[in-house]
Amino acid sequence: MWRLGFFFHEMGYGLLSIFLPLYVMSVSPSNGLFYIGVMSAVALFMAIPASFFWGYICDKTRHYKRYILLSFLASTILLCMFTLATSVGWLIFLYSIMSVLHVAHEPPKNVLIAELYSREDWERSFAFYEGFTEAGWLIGLILGFLTSFYGFGQVNTLYLCSALNLVALVLAFILVTDPLLVFERGLVSMEKSVDFAYHGFFLASKLLDGISVSERLKKENLTAFCGGLVLFSLATSVLFTPMPIFVSNITKNESIVFAIFVLNSGGAVFGYYLASSRSNQQTGKANIGRIVIFRSFLSFLLIVALYSIAYNVILVASILILMGLAYALFLVYMLSLSMELIPAGKAGLFNVLIGIGGACGSFIGPFFAQTFGFLSVFITAGMIFVSAYIAFKIFV
Repeated sequence: MWRLGFFFHEMGYGLLSIFLPLYVMSVSPSNGLFYIGVMSAVALFMAIPASFFWGYICDKTRHYKRYILLSFLASTILLCMFTLATSVGWLIFLYSIMSVLHVAHEPPKNVLIAELYSREDWERSFAFYEGFTEAGWLIGLILGFLTSFYGFGQVNTLYLCSALNLVALVLAFILVTDPLLVFERGLVSMEKSVDFAYHGFFLASKLLDGISVSERLKKENLTAFCGGLVLFSLATSVLFTPMPIFVSNITKNESIVFAIFVLNSGGAVFGYYLASSRSNQQTGKANIGRIVIFRSFLSFLLIVALYSIAYNVILVASILILMGLAYALFLVYMLSLSMELIPAGKAGLFNVLIGIGGACGSFIGPFFAQTFGFLSVFITAGMIFVSAYIAFKIFV
C-alpha cells in the first residue's frame, strides 16, 4: 500500500514527460530542440549533487518519509508556478529547481525496498514497484493523449500534473512509514565478504593438496559497473530526449505522439512483469549484457524508420515497445545490484551515475538532432550502448 503515492506521482510525470518538450517547441519553434536539451541538461546536472546529498542525509538520519514528502510537495508547488512562466528561460529555471527537489524521493525509495525485503526478494520487489509505478506513468501518458485530443489547454494540463502530485503527497503522508530497523544491506555486504573469503580458502586448500585449479578468484569490478551504468544512461538520454520530437515529425499529430509513448510504457510494464516472475541474482547478472546489446540493435534499427516511408509509424512504435521492455529488465537488475554493491550512506550514488549520463545525453541528443539530424542521434546512441555492453562484460 505504501507505493500508492508513487503511483500518482508517476502519473503526473508521465503526462509531463511528453507535454513539456512539445510545450517548449510551441514556445520556440525554431530553437525548441536546443532549449529542450539545455533545460534537461541543466536540470540533471543540478540534480547530480542533490542525489548524493539526499542519499547521504536519509541514511544518516534514518528518516526516509520526510524526503519523499518534500519531493512530492515541491513538485506540486513548482508545477503550479510553471503556469506563470512567461519565457523559456523561466521554464528552464523552474524545471531545474524542481529537478533538485524531485530526486529527494529516489534514494529513500530504493532504501525502503532494500530494507523492507530480504536480498532474495529484491529483484521481485523492485520489479513490482517499478511495474506498479510504470502503470501510473502509462496512465499519465493516456491522460496526455486525452487532454491533447480534447484541447484541454496548456495551463490546465499543468494544473492536472500538479493535482496528481498533491494526491501523491497526501497518500505518502498517510501510508509511508520509516522502517524500525535498518540492517539488510549491511548483512548482504557481510555475506559477500564472508563468501569471497570462503571461496579463497577453498581454492587455496585445493592448491595445497596438489589439485589443479582452473577457476580464478575474482571480485566484481565496481568501476566497470559504474562506468557501464553511466554509459547506458548516456545512450538512453541521447536517444530519448529528442524522441518526442522525432515521433512528432513522422506522425504530424500530438495525440499520436502520446499514443506511441503509451505503447512504450506498456512494453516497460510487461518487462517489469517478466523481471518479477523470473528474477534471481545470477540470472540478472547474466542478462545485463544481452539487454544492453539488444538496446544497441534497436537504436540502429531506428535508422530504417528514418528512411522508410511506408509503415514507419508502426516500425517506430514496435521499436519503442521493445525499448521499454528491455529498459524495465535492465533497471530491475541494476537497482538490485546497486543496493548490494553500494554501501550504506551512499544510496544516492546510483542516481548520481544515472544523472551524469542523463545530463550529458540530454544536451547531446537534441543538439545532434538539430545540427546533424536524427541519423547522428541513432548512430551515437547505438555506439554508446555497445560501449556500455563492454563495461558490463568486464564487471560480470
